Amino acid sequence: MNNRYNKLGIKQTIQKHWMDYTLNMLLAGLSEKEIRSELDTYLSTQKQSGGIGERGQKTYGMAISILSSWISPEKELIPFRDKALNLAKVIPDSEWLPLHWAVISASYPFWFNTAKQTGRLFNLQEKITKAQVFNRLKECYGDRETVSRNARYTVRSFVAWGILQDTETKGVYTKANPFMIDNPQQAILLFEAYLHTLPEAKAELGSIIHNPGFFPFQMQSMTGEYIAQNSDFLEVSRYSLDNEILKLKNN
Repeated sequence: MNNRYNKLGIKQTIQKHWMDYTLNMLLAGLSEKEIRSELDTYLSTQKQSGGIGERGQKTYGMAISILSSWISPEKELIPFRDKALNLAKVIPDSEWLPLHWAVISASYPFWFNTAKQTGRLFNLQEKITKAQVFNRLKECYGDRETVSRNARYTVRSFVAWGILQDTETKGVYTKANPFMIDNPQQAILLFEAYLHTLPEAKAELGSIIHNPGFFPFQMQSMTGEYIAQNSDFLEVSRYSLDNEILKLKNN
């Protein structure tokens, strides 16, 4: 099995403006080597908290690994990354958050799985704790300290992106207002990203559209036929009167 499905890899808090900076360089036509050089300088002054200050290469190098979801994804994800890049060219940068979410989720399924457990908890209660998220992830990945550590950085990234909100009690969070997605291509990109997190690369349509991992977003309803007609990477099949399966082509 591809190691991508099992790796953790979120080894520090990721700020959204780092993702914006990386994507802007890609759109400007810089090469991978040039972007990595620019990030090496830029991130040496960027703290995980979002502030400014000196950092060691060992710590900010971990951030570059995650930003590489845009720069140099795995070979199988390059067409998907290119689709996200083309979409970024025609929408304002204020609408890039779903694109960043998609490329990180595809490259690091742990990111999406953390969101899925977070969303499930919000379906049950208005406030959640980091311990609740960590415990659910340990059921999936094993009771290891590295799971809690990577989950902590992922949750703090959600806060940094404005997806979760801190409360007066440390380690307790509320859900922010959802990011409204009006462009169906952004929603379809998120659906494709989710399928890239699954080794089988397919899922029932309802479980995709209503997946708790999409809790940060509010999207319009759409049929499987519409999704498949508007994606070069997805195909739909019906297995009963009311149920459809979406899957990635060539999988």
